Amino acid sequence: MCGRISLYSTPERLSRIFDAELSPEVDRDRPTGFNVPPTRRILGIAATRDGAPHEPGGEFRRRLGRYRWGLVPPWATDLTIANRLFNARGETVATKPSFRAAFATRRLAVPADGFYEWKSGPGKERLPYYFERSDGQPLAFAGLWEQWQGPGPNPDQEVPLLTCTIITTEAGADVADVHDRMPVILERDALDEWLDPDNQDRPELESLLVAAPAGTLVRHRVDKRVGNVRNDDPGLMEPIDQAQ
Repeated sequence: MCGRISLYSTPERLSRIFDAELSPEVDRDRPTGFNVPPTRRILGIAATRDGAPHEPGGEFRRRLGRYRWGLVPPWATDLTIANRLFNARGETVATKPSFRAAFATRRLAVPADGFYEWKSGPGKERLPYYFERSDGQPLAFAGLWEQWQGPGPNPDQEVPLLTCTIITTEAGADVADVHDRMPVILERDALDEWLDPDNQDRPELESLLVAAPAGTLVRHRVDKRVGNVRNDDPGLMEPIDQAQ
């Protein structure tokens, strides 16, 4: 599961790191937040050709744009389905009706500076941990995007509305003793393979949907304030004294 991320890097910095042009609607200097839950706007890197995002055929470039976190398939009648489609399981993403069309041609990478997971503690206590790359660079999660036109109510007042989901897999060594799932992390050399909408090689694509190798991530305990999405400040990522 991945239901909370930090994305404090500016879009301008992310565009340089991931070699992606900025979509016109993105404020290059405005970070997203330190405690970002589903249904909020996040950033995604998708394919674009000759200024036309998401169109197949020919060479593509990377474009960094804004997406509402929580996938809304084209056939959905309203946005409520996004509340349960903010993650997609890598084991079934190619075949599940909610995701299979997007998996075929509408893949993206979701940049993040880190993510939070909760570990079961004594009784019903849940202990939050913050995960980030061990090399200090931003993460790139495997994801999917969709374009939704309606016909139901759209409080975002955007037509079409671009939405996305983050793909998860069975947790690897860096995460397993905190949570049994983790987001799929794409390394830089796999980005074009994943983003290319003309890539129809399902076995090749599914081979990317695995846990990151041990040592990719580091983690530490953080304050329980992160459980409230109204809290959004750098202190949420700071390590706490676990003896207290």
